[in-house]
Amino acid sequence: MLYTIAVIMLILWVLGLVSSYTMGGFIHILLVIAIVMILVRVIS
Repeated sequence: MLYTIAVIMLILWVLGLVSSYTMGGFIHILLVIAIVMILVRVIS
């Protein structure tokens, strides 16, 4: 479940970069959350 959400967030972040549409730091916050979720998944 967490892994799926993390992948979705990463995809949304990449799409945000490609389209140059960013809502301030919101996209980067999503990236950080996604990375943290992936790390938690890998560690556990």
